Formats: sequence, C-alpha cells, structure tokens
Amino acid sequence: MFASEQLVPKKIFLTKGVGIHREKLTSFEMALRDARIAQFNIVRVSSIFPPHCELVTVEEGLANLHPGQVVFCVLSEASTNEPSRRVAASIGLAIPADRDRYGYISEHHAYGQLERTAGDYAEDLAASMLATVLGVPFNPDEAWDERREQWKLSGQIVHTMDHTVVAEAPEDGRWVTVIAAAVHCG
Repeated sequence: MFASEQLVPKKIFLTKGVGIHREKLTSFEMALRDARIAQFNIVRVSSIFPPHCELVTVEEGLANLHPGQVVFCVLSEASTNEPSRRVAASIGLAIPADRDRYGYISEHHAYGQLERTAGDYAEDLAASMLATVLGVPFNPDEAWDERREQWKLSGQIVHTMDHTVVAEAPEDGRWVTVIAAAVHCG
C-alpha cells in the first residue's frame, strides 16, 4: 500500500464538545475533552468525505485510535468570553448516492445563531458544494428545505446531515469554546 493510500480515511466519526474556563486555551482543551478527542494530536484538514468512507459511531472510531496519535479532522470552533454571547460550531455532511464519488464535509462557526440555524447552514453548505460537483441544478436563492427535497429527488445526493453544538458564555467573564469535528479514524 502506498503511503498516500494510508492517508485516505475509510472511517469517520462526528463529535462535538463544550468547554468553559477562565483561560481561552483551556476552554478549548475542555471542549476537546468533552468531545473525547483531547488525547490526540489534531491536524485540521479540508472538507472531502472520501469515496467508500463509512460514518461510524464515536465509540467505534475511538476504538481505532490511540492516545498521542496524529489524527486528521475537519474542525469547527468558536469561542467568546462576552457574557451571554452565544457561539455555535457545526459540521455539515453530504454523501453522494454513487459511493465511488466523494462527498463534502463543511465547517461552520457563528455568533448568536440558534442550533437549528447553524446546523441547517452547515448542511446546506456541504450539500451545495456536492451539488455543484455532481452537476445537480439548483437555485441558491431557494430555501434550504426546498433545495434538500430537490436534491433527494434527483437521486444523486443520498444523505445530508449536520452535527452542531451551541453554548452561551457565562456571566462571570469565563471563556466558552464550542467545537464540532469530523474525525478520521481508520
């Protein structure tokens, strides 16, 4: 097997976490712990869901990894220490019906958004990127729900989803960090 083939993930899991601490960096560490990925050396990558890749549970994914391992992931993060400010991190996923083709993973982070708003945005972003590659026509000015139905009816995009977390900063000035990640695990 060529080294480059080893870098193409066969399995990916989605996870999310929230961390709160007086130090920003520590709040990020706490979010990684909450997401159960703090024990890895995280390397951020861009947003391709490889052909024939399998989406697995967090438990199954973690069973394939070892503390200290270099782990690639698509990571969304947002932090604030502004009292009552809401932060959101979301991963969107769009998988083509033809599993010989690649899909897309999007990352979205925002301030003030509700969980559903952030999640829909990330899911729409991933599906839109996939639709443009597949040549599926769509009107970007249509509502996400209308485009979602159109793409599912086309038969070319088989599955879309989001994995989103939202939290508000505490009143005492401590930092809150939210993360959402698609982690390569096999």
